Amino acid sequence: MTDKESVPKKMQARYEEIIALTDAFAGEQLNEEYADMCRQLAAKLARKRPSPLQSGQVKSWAAGIVHTICQVNFAFDKTQTPHVEARALAEWFGVGKSTPANKASDIKKMLNIGLMEPEWTLPSRMDSNPMAWYISVNGFIVDARSMPREIQEAAFHKGLIPYIPADTPD
Repeated sequence: MTDKESVPKKMQARYEEIIALTDAFAGEQLNEEYADMCRQLAAKLARKRPSPLQSGQVKSWAAGIVHTICQVNFAFDKTQTPHVEARALAEWFGVGKSTPANKASDIKKMLNIGLMEPEWTLPSRMDSNPMAWYISVNGFIVDARSMPREIQEAAFHKGLIPYIPADTPD
């Protein structure tokens, strides 16, 4: 378990019930990256005080968590690989067709998650997420990838970009 997946002891059992479902769905319909991201989102919700996961159905929370990560990463777009249909997601979890979207809406409001949110972008998609790379330099919005290394290093150390592009293997 990573630090991003740590949860309070009081929430551990509920968290494990939820991620058992999200892991199974991601294993069948998506991939391990989605499973990891769903575990991190479930853990963040479990750490929230009071945790919203304490009430409601486990399968509804699991469906909402998967739906949130799928939205951020455009997994509902048929041109993406992997992709999933929202209807199929609801059917798999055995919830009403609007439940995953409604729960995802609640999650996004609670955690202030927007479309293309870098924190919830799959690592393999980070390069193509412009929101992870736009920074303000002297009042101008720029793509950090096009800036000199010293600016990239400063932005990385401030937590504004996910990594220094020149330091990753192509």
